[in-house]
Parts: sequence; C-alpha cells; structure tokens
Amino acid sequence: MRGTDVQQGGLFSYVSLESRVPAEHPLRGIKKLLDEALSGMSRDFERVYAQEGRPSIPPERLVRASTLQILYSLRSERLLCEQLDYNLLFRWFVGLSIDEAVWDHSTFTKNRDRLIEAKVARKLFRRVVRKAREAHLLSNEHFSVDGTLIEAWAAAKSMRRRDGKDEPPGPGRNPSVDWRGEKRSNETHVSPKDPQAQLFRKSHNTAAKLSYMAHALMDHRHGLVVDVEVTEANGKAEREAALRLLDRHPSHGRRTVAADKAYDTKQFVADCRKRGVTAHVAMNISGTRHSAIDARTTRHAGYLASQRIRKRIEECFGWSKDGRPLRKMKVYGKRKVAFLTTFTVGIYTLLRVAKLLAPPRIAPA
Repeated sequence: MRGTDVQQGGLFSYVSLESRVPAEHPLRGIKKLLDEALSGMSRDFERVYAQEGRPSIPPERLVRASTLQILYSLRSERLLCEQLDYNLLFRWFVGLSIDEAVWDHSTFTKNRDRLIEAKVARKLFRRVVRKAREAHLLSNEHFSVDGTLIEAWAAAKSMRRRDGKDEPPGPGRNPSVDWRGEKRSNETHVSPKDPQAQLFRKSHNTAAKLSYMAHALMDHRHGLVVDVEVTEANGKAEREAALRLLDRHPSHGRRTVAADKAYDTKQFVADCRKRGVTAHVAMNISGTRHSAIDARTTRHAGYLASQRIRKRIEECFGWSKDGRPLRKMKVYGKRKVAFLTTFTVGIYTLLRVAKLLAPPRIAPA
C-alpha cells in the first residue's frame, strides 16, 4: 500500500537528541573526553566571569562549538551558528536542546579574550595529554620536533615604513600598492594591522609573506602531539623552540629527538646533549658542509626508526591546515594566534586519543 505524503508536521516531538545519535558515532568518544577535560576547568571559567549580572553563554558550550568548527572545517563562526540552528548532531554535541535559541556569532569574538585569559586552550591540551599518558599511549622517551609556517591575516601590501616616510594609502578598501624598486624587510617595514607578524619565506623560490611559526613535539609511540608553541618567524625559531619544548617534558632517563635537516647544527646537537637528549637529526651534507652528527649516532637502528617515524608529525600540520586555522589565521596578534594554534592542535590530539581508546568494532558475520 502506498503511503501518504503528509506535509503537515507534528505538534510535539517525543524523541530525545540522545536517541537520535548512533551509539557508535565517532563524536561520542570525542564528547566524552572533552566533557571530562572541561569538568575540571570550572574554577578557571569562574575566575574570568563576573559573579553577578546577566548569565552569559556557558563557556563549556562555546568550547564544544569551537571544537565542532575545527573538526568539520567550518570557515566562520557565522556558518557554525547556522549549523547549530538546524543540525541536530551539532546541538547534541554542544548541549543545546531542540528548542533552545542559538546565540549570535559575535559571541565567539566577545568571549575569546576571556578564554585566552583563562588559558583554556593550553589547559585543555594538557588534560588530553594527561589522559593519553594514563592510558599508556605515550613513551616519554622518543620524540620528534618540527615547525611550520602560519600565514598571518595581515597582507604584505598593508606594510608601512617604520620611519613613516611612505606615501599615504590610496582610496577604497583595497587600494593598489606599487612596491617596484623598493626593498621591504622586517627592519624597515611593519604591518600596522599585525606588527608581530614577520616577513618570511619558506624557500628561495617562494614569495615572502607575513607569517608566524608553529612548533610541535610528537611522541613516537602512537604519533601523538604532546606540546605546541607559537613564535615569530625567523631562521633560529625552530631550534630555540625545540629546546623549550623538550625542557617542558623532562625525564630521568635518556631520550631521543628526531628532526629534519634544519636542526642539524652543532649548537642544537650540543644543547640536546646537555639535556640528556640524543639528537636524531637528518644529516645536512651539501658541498663543503659537514653534519653535526656522525656514525656514532647514525649506526644504531634507533636512528633509522626515528627518521622513519618523525614524518608522522606532518600529519598534524596537514590536518590543521586542511580548511582549518593553521592554513591562514583570521585573527591579529601573536596572543590570539597562539590560542587558536594550541586549540587546533589540541583538538587533533583529542581526536587521535579518542580513536585509540575506542573499543574495536566487531564486523558483522
């Protein structure tokens, strides 16, 4: 018998959002770990919110919504709020009932400074790493370190001379700028929009862009990123940040750190040895240049294993740049860039930990 195509909707709905989400949906494991981390951050939230006045949007909901924005590569908070309005899966994850109104997209901008002040991204990241350590997913012995460029939101054409002797910008929102015959550098020019962004080029054959630099430390056991840091873009930032990342993860035993050719310098290898860390860097031999390591390091099987596993750190950078904030920042200033970078890499680690802790799925007979 053919069913009737009834267009009139029901007046009431008796099905909960919880029952609409499949039991094996991957967001369930992510939500469980995220709620566990947020439950221990109540005091941090209370410190940055007033004790009296009109109740605000719960910061836990803002964090969950921002997590969805990164997981699903939503390009803006406006589009995120649109999804929250009609997407039942998103409502369930954030904690909104089916009848609750969605807040305005500007709420994220107004509350971002509060989340930065409470160091939400850093503390959330640490709680996820702690969960991985309790589950014996980390070795704390073998690491890889690497850096990547983050394109700043400010454009190179917005740069002005530091001495103020340049021509005033032309009319319109996007005036044309003629740099022909004029040399630009970080010493002579600066962007008024983002003065902390530095001109930097990835290689000799690429254009110099206003950028920041992100650095990540990865544990070798399961390829989990355990720490991240954002610095200004310069030639020494990678090696200096790598040492700081290692100092934040001390150990009583010997450790190894794998890295690419950019870390093959005598100073970096010597600094690692002072910390009881063996530098498994890729040998940078070209022309008359000699590597800072020799056969005493490269003859061991552990060196080959480190060079093979270290490439997995690029998976984090690739994921974080696939339509996500590390492709190109949409905020100004190192403080906000560091917050979004730490939060994005933290969500990547959260996703990986949730997959590793998920029970194995039994294939149907």
